[in-house]
Amino acid sequence: MALEVVTGNHAAGYALAVAGEANRGARGAACGIYPITPQTEIVERVAGFPFTKGRVVPVESEHSAMAVSMGASLAGARAFTASSSNGLAYMVENIMTAGFYRLPIVMVAVNRTLGPPWNIWADQGDSLMLRDFPWVQLYCSDNQEVADLTLLAFRLAEDRRILLPVLVCMDAFIVSHTQAETDLPEQERVDRYLPELELPHRMRHDVPRTLGGLIWPDVTTSQRFDVDEAMRRVPAVYQECRDAFRNVFGRDPGGVLEAFRTEDAETVLVASATIATTVRDVIEARRARGERLGLVKMRMYRPFPEGELHRACASARRVGVLDRDYAAGIGGVWGQDVRAAFQGHRDDVLVQDYLLGIGGGDVTAESIDRVLDDLRDRDRAGPASWVDLAVGGAGREEVA
Repeated sequence: MALEVVTGNHAAGYALAVAGEANRGARGAACGIYPITPQTEIVERVAGFPFTKGRVVPVESEHSAMAVSMGASLAGARAFTASSSNGLAYMVENIMTAGFYRLPIVMVAVNRTLGPPWNIWADQGDSLMLRDFPWVQLYCSDNQEVADLTLLAFRLAEDRRILLPVLVCMDAFIVSHTQAETDLPEQERVDRYLPELELPHRMRHDVPRTLGGLIWPDVTTSQRFDVDEAMRRVPAVYQECRDAFRNVFGRDPGGVLEAFRTEDAETVLVASATIATTVRDVIEARRARGERLGLVKMRMYRPFPEGELHRACASARRVGVLDRDYAAGIGGVWGQDVRAAFQGHRDDVLVQDYLLGIGGGDVTAESIDRVLDDLRDRDRAGPASWVDLAVGGAGREEVA
């Protein structure tokens, strides 16, 4: 291993590049690239990599970046790209298509607020708007997770029991532009971890066929059912990829979620990405004062790891969900899925959604304390609560 001080963007670009290079003995690698703040450094890092058999194709838009990656994947190459915010929105048509074509593309998304008005800071609304597409979604809390989960994503996506694209997400600037010591594995280990790709349904010159033609409703239903079956296999295959990662690299990339101090917790907070790091510190401090609190850090969002969440929250009576996103008229996206996960399984759990850090606002220990105090005093759940609602410094708050 090579320990380096790098940004999250550098870690992502490095992982994408060495994963592509690992396929040099097969049909190589390809990446469609288009810059957008704050992910530009990722594609710059990939563009500078000396691939033995690979092409990096600069294009005029994010839509075309995914189109290039789709074409390369259909030809049997290991394909990948990166984007953010409105770039993901512009790419949506091809993101959907890549999923339904069952192409094992890996894309790194640097979570940034969707505009207008324009805002370049962290908000997960961009990747979460893709929640109904057949893409696996993974969320990283630090630079090491970015490197590790990006490599794991290729093995997961290309497994023949899955064959679905994977989105690896990190918070804008908090991770993407912050330097930290990160183990960047040498090429030899990556070669051992990632088998050469042989896509079973790749286009071949000797087997002509039409792609994307008109089909009947029963065929569409069957195709969607196959996608659903693959999605349901993801958690088990992820665990296999995790075990293999530990064997090759000597480090644990983590499970689909991480339960912290939940064994006896009466109150559990559910969080993802960098917010989870802040929550962990608050949980430690308040447990020292005798409060039975726990944290569930979510790494996987799609498919939603419902069973693992149930087990992690077995002793909980109150669950607070921390959302760094907003879905109009509904509240937070993570909150919806957590509520749905408990519905019909646990009638004795109060699940309350909290919106904080929207548009990149700071999520502080004080914010988490206000959430925990509010959750402690509740006897019923209500609409999603805005923790730090401030416009022009007015300091309006719903959670006091």
